Amino acid sequence: MLKCTKFQLQQPRNGMILSSAFNLHCGSSPNGLKETLKSNLPKEEHVSRFLKRKWALRSPDTKINQIMISKDDFQQGGEYLGNLSFLNNPQPSMGDHMMRNNRQEPSFYVVRDDLLHPLVNGNKARKLDALLPLLEDSSVTDVVTCGGCQSAHAAAVAVSCAERGLKSHLLLRGEQPATLTGYNLISTLYGNVSYVPRSLYARREEMLLKHAHLVAGNDGLVFSLADLEASLFSHGCDDHSSHVDSLTKRSKKVAIINEGAGDAAALLGVLRLVEYLSQDHLFGKDQQLEIIIDAGTGTTAVGLGIGAVCLGLPWEVTAVMLADTIDGYQKKEESLISEFRRCFTLHLDKQMLTGLEPGLVHWVERSSPRKFGNILKGEVEICRKIAQETGILLDPVYTLAAWELATQLGQEECAEVAMLHTGGTLGMFGLAQRYRSYFEIC
Repeated sequence: MLKCTKFQLQQPRNGMILSSAFNLHCGSSPNGLKETLKSNLPKEEHVSRFLKRKWALRSPDTKINQIMISKDDFQQGGEYLGNLSFLNNPQPSMGDHMMRNNRQEPSFYVVRDDLLHPLVNGNKARKLDALLPLLEDSSVTDVVTCGGCQSAHAAAVAVSCAERGLKSHLLLRGEQPATLTGYNLISTLYGNVSYVPRSLYARREEMLLKHAHLVAGNDGLVFSLADLEASLFSHGCDDHSSHVDSLTKRSKKVAIINEGAGDAAALLGVLRLVEYLSQDHLFGKDQQLEIIIDAGTGTTAVGLGIGAVCLGLPWEVTAVMLADTIDGYQKKEESLISEFRRCFTLHLDKQMLTGLEPGLVHWVERSSPRKFGNILKGEVEICRKIAQETGILLDPVYTLAAWELATQLGQEECAEVAMLHTGGTLGMFGLAQRYRSYFEIC
């Protein structure tokens, strides 16, 4: 796949060169042929069978908008995005028509996962899509997780657990702010919040485990998500009543969700999204596509990459790094892929895992690097401009970075470009407290 920006890759991605299942040597015996044909179903059919499980979201559907880009003749100088105008097409032509006609003028697509839930960010909803039924089927009573003071993940867990009658225990880094607002306010309203000193928070795994045992008490049980996934699969996804009965004898069943839901089981909801987007009437399975996403923990980006490989799609995933170094993100990618293999190898055909190696995601710096959580002067005004022109609200910490890159790539004669809009707009309330002067808009 050709790229025409400074982010050009030097070699094809691991998942782009995939053999057809039916070109493999089947062996000479009839039984060998039968077994090979059985295990070498078309990729999309095998993935569909693998994803046949309970989900939190009623359907994987999401809206897709097309953003048309034009030069703003009335703007001279200033920031890059300030020199452009945007027009939102809320009902773009997709499928075969997209492949024939949509590169006639600069544009990119926006996958509107920001609309999935009023209080839960889209990427959080996708991660929890598979996790929440896993908790319910395991008779979990309490959930322990962690995040920053304005953690969208913590708020998502608190809201989603409360909607299902589960108790959430949120360990937030730092001190309680004088005024509760944004995600911090939502977390406090829906969950049980404890503020943790930064020195203790630095040892997240130890901190989470200790607090989970405190919540469980003497006769409760503590689980990781990997434990729950493995246990349910060992008892069968559809028949684990005896397993559940054994758990319900305990007064409390406490599950630990890692920061940002950076767990292998959370990747399944993202795979479900990729399967949905690859339908023929949407982006399809043959269209070259560049998916752009902002990266907090990087879990969603890795899930997108895994989904593209498992379905054999000619898609590339580019993630704008926000909260770590490239070394940190690459280690996270390697860890998630390893955990995914460990959890699901028994349930996926070997050919599905071809190309499933680190290097699925292209990690890039944001255009104006800064410390995570900080914003620069003028970025709030850019978000305001985009909101007024398109009706799409971005936030300057996360999604503005993805919009910037999608805009740049959308002006090039390359593959189609699609930004996954993860949400994040509740964070604007917290930012308005910290950067009051940036929000003094006349």
